[in-house]
Amino acid sequence: MSDLYLNDEEQAMLQGAQGPGVQRAMEIVATLGRIYGAPDLAPITHAQIAGVSYKNIGDAGVAFLSQWADDGGRVRVSTMLNPMGMEEARWQEMGIAEAFAKPQLKAISAFSKLGVQQTLSCVPYLLPESGLRMGDHVAWAESSAVAFGNSILALRTNREGGPSALAAAIVGRTARYGYHLDEGRRANWIIEIACPVRSIADFGALGYLIGKQVGNGCLWFSDLGAWLPPLPADVTSGGAAGDRLKTLGAALAGYGAVALYHIAGYTPEAAALGESLIQAGARRLRIESLAPAYAVMDANPEVSAIDLVTIGCPHASLSEIQTVAEAVRGQHLATRLWVTTGRLIRQRAEAAGWVQDIEGAGGLVVADTCAVVAPIKQLGIKSMATNAGKMACYAPAHSGVTMRFGELEQCIHAALSGQWLEAP
Repeated sequence: MSDLYLNDEEQAMLQGAQGPGVQRAMEIVATLGRIYGAPDLAPITHAQIAGVSYKNIGDAGVAFLSQWADDGGRVRVSTMLNPMGMEEARWQEMGIAEAFAKPQLKAISAFSKLGVQQTLSCVPYLLPESGLRMGDHVAWAESSAVAFGNSILALRTNREGGPSALAAAIVGRTARYGYHLDEGRRANWIIEIACPVRSIADFGALGYLIGKQVGNGCLWFSDLGAWLPPLPADVTSGGAAGDRLKTLGAALAGYGAVALYHIAGYTPEAAALGESLIQAGARRLRIESLAPAYAVMDANPEVSAIDLVTIGCPHASLSEIQTVAEAVRGQHLATRLWVTTGRLIRQRAEAAGWVQDIEGAGGLVVADTCAVVAPIKQLGIKSMATNAGKMACYAPAHSGVTMRFGELEQCIHAALSGQWLEAP
């Protein structure tokens, strides 16, 4: 372990001057700093916490959070929360058992006592309430959010664990190493794209192929910008570019451990600094076709009957909700459809009438949760369909379901007919 500089206030936190809850948080932050060789701590402006669902944390996690809150832990920066295992206001309607719901609500109550905002979404960057500014040091735990924040917003964050993100929020600091440093943000892989990459599903498939090969590499896409529309100044509505890039980052992080990528002439740091961001000796990877990814991610081609179609992993943006609403408006679904999103995004979609369109057709616009962290087995769901690369990665293992993966049009057809339509 290396020496870690702590100023007088930080030393006082570590010694318990601000109570046991703050002391525990500083112990976590300082220990990680020493393990990773950080010279000091960086003040943060924002935090985002994963490890929220009772499905993942269990009774031990609920007790840990409750004790931390009782010990006086309180966040001192804007702090948002990842999805939990159900929608708070409609868990009974969703068919969630009380044995799951009660400890889940206890966990959320502990987070609330700690001062964490009840956003319950994996897309903090789509919430104007986050107040994010380019270049800010933050402490985020959700892997897809880390990739989007570092890459598209030029934020500086490592891939925190749930407890370490909460600890950073309580002390307002995180260890300055990795992606908080200029040197840690230089690419050690150059990626060339030699095939069309058009749809959200395509970007998920691309993330699969690359993530499997680069692990936790930092990427330089030399020509991916050719397949993207311009990046809007405000990404909070999603849009064609934002929706594709959040899917790409989620798949890169899910199938690998990528936390930062640059797109030549497109993402902020790449546009400003150019190829100086590429390390000497960077390895090269050329993607010739997406077909190998689709062959793996569409994991159960023998399955045609679909129990649940799920859109929104990471959580759906306003633009994605609008697209689904327009596709099902005035129709009647043959199977379950969940469009999962954050409650603040759903409020805006409801004001536009899109929630009413989807739910009028028999679907649900579900807030607070997603099909990865919800207790899917308890709901009797055995087969799922999605256009989200991350969902195709996690749901079979986390929820024990068979999976069909493809374009949004195929997912909409499955929702309307109950059957998967093979791609032409």
